[in-house]
Amino acid sequence: MDQCGTRSSIACSAALALMVSGCGSARIDLAAHLRPISVETMSLLGKKGMRTEQPLFIRVFKEESELEVWKQRDDGVFHHFRTYPICMWSGELGPKITEGDKQSPEGFYSVPRHQMNPNSQFHLSFNLGFPNAYDRSHGRTGTALMVHGKCKSAGCYAITDAWVEEVYALGREAFIGGQHSIDVHVFPFRMTESHMARHSTNPNLPFWAMLKDGYDAFEMSRRVPTIAVCERRYLINPAWRGTAPAKLDAEKQCPTYDLPQMAAAGSVTSTTGAEVANVVEGPKKRGVPADH
Repeated sequence: MDQCGTRSSIACSAALALMVSGCGSARIDLAAHLRPISVETMSLLGKKGMRTEQPLFIRVFKEESELEVWKQRDDGVFHHFRTYPICMWSGELGPKITEGDKQSPEGFYSVPRHQMNPNSQFHLSFNLGFPNAYDRSHGRTGTALMVHGKCKSAGCYAITDAWVEEVYALGREAFIGGQHSIDVHVFPFRMTESHMARHSTNPNLPFWAMLKDGYDAFEMSRRVPTIAVCERRYLINPAWRGTAPAKLDAEKQCPTYDLPQMAAAGSVTSTTGAEVANVVEGPKKRGVPADH
């Protein structure tokens, strides 16, 4: 099981690297979690009008075996940075239910800084935070559900060591820039109408319909939606009537709210298609990230 590292250990490692690097001919390789973002990746960020300290957003698609990284630019909305191939996830399409079912989770998760693990046995990792409030309200159990390296999985999402280093470094710099937590939305597939129709007989369809609301909200606005949980269901961008609740109980009745109309006017073109066309298809395959 992965164990989260501490901020102090990161600081000590960085200080040691600086001390040794200043000793003339002495040389030390930085630990994986301290390595700087590559020149090539920095160049791509610049070409896309992005800075390392700007907020990060991640989407995961099981069926397509893809992990997308988005960066918020100065216009306040998120823009696609790169799509990374997931070389392995486990189980089938559908949410994780119980500890040991070797099923990779689906849902809306949040990764604060302490869930970044520089000491992972899988090179580097970050904990998705499963079970979240929705999962707990349905009695779902499981621990240490990660995105990590090593290209092997027993309930996690595995990418190559090189790509997990890049994603980890992008997250690290976003935290240094002031981001409090990184939203990670995990979907069974790209939630287009045609894909939903293809899975119309799947017993998970009611759950996936809630996930689709979150998918659609981001596709139309390129802003990460607010996710709330009450009455054992997800609410997407609820507008509370009266005073906003300080805290929701995931199992109790929702306060009175309105949901926004997700009109097509002013929406942004979907990422489905050319933007991720050169990523390898299907689960458990390897490839190179899509830059466009």
